[in-house]
Amino acid sequence: MAIPLRKTNEIEKLRTANIAVAKTLNHLAQNVKAGMTLKEVDAMGEEFLNKLNARPSFKGLYGFPNAICTSLNEVIIHGIPSDVVLKEGDILGIDIGTEIDGWYGDAAITMPIGKISKEDEELIACAKDALYHAIDIIEDGMRFKELSKAIEDFIVSRGFQPLVRFCGHGIGKKPHDEPEIPNYIGNGNVKSGPKIKNGMVFCLEPMICQKKREPVILDNNWDVVSEDGLRGSHYEHTVAVVNGKAVILSTVE
Repeated sequence: MAIPLRKTNEIEKLRTANIAVAKTLNHLAQNVKAGMTLKEVDAMGEEFLNKLNARPSFKGLYGFPNAICTSLNEVIIHGIPSDVVLKEGDILGIDIGTEIDGWYGDAAITMPIGKISKEDEELIACAKDALYHAIDIIEDGMRFKELSKAIEDFIVSRGFQPLVRFCGHGIGKKPHDEPEIPNYIGNGNVKSGPKIKNGMVFCLEPMICQKKREPVILDNNWDVVSEDGLRGSHYEHTVAVVNGKAVILSTVE
């Protein structure tokens, strides 16, 4: 399947959907505190999205029951909001998708709940820094597999492991589109597969494990943890390739 190349006006529509994501993530980062339940975090996020006239695109997607993903501590991605109460020292991944006028946005952060350990600070920093490293090195003509290899190398250089079997993705008129963008390459040839081109819009989302990279899906069929059972982290931006470089759409100017 061909990877769509977006026109300037289409990229602006995608930017609008992604700004709503960024504003909501900022709102939650400033207001989520110890003592709240994950369901309260979800409700706060959905209420804020509604004020922005943005539809929470995750709600009902593939059967997901809530507006946002709340991935607590060992849960790396796809965490279902529950009655679990946040406490000091937790780390919380928040992943949000939107749809405005038929165009989609998607981004994620991992945030500290109060004061966290130095080890958890390093875990979160790995996901965030890997994401911005990937964005910085993107250029027109680079292969997606080269990008995946660069993300994997960065994560491993920090002493962590990329979660496997889950990946970044294209985005546009659908929440998930071509191509798939893993955070690892394995034994693949980096000089094969599709090239990054101007007009492409996609989500990059490093997902960080501590020791083992294989995923385990919990009994609710959504929460994804590492086989090592240790805490993980996740960061995501939607980017567009413009004038040969990546521009972040999921940010507030």
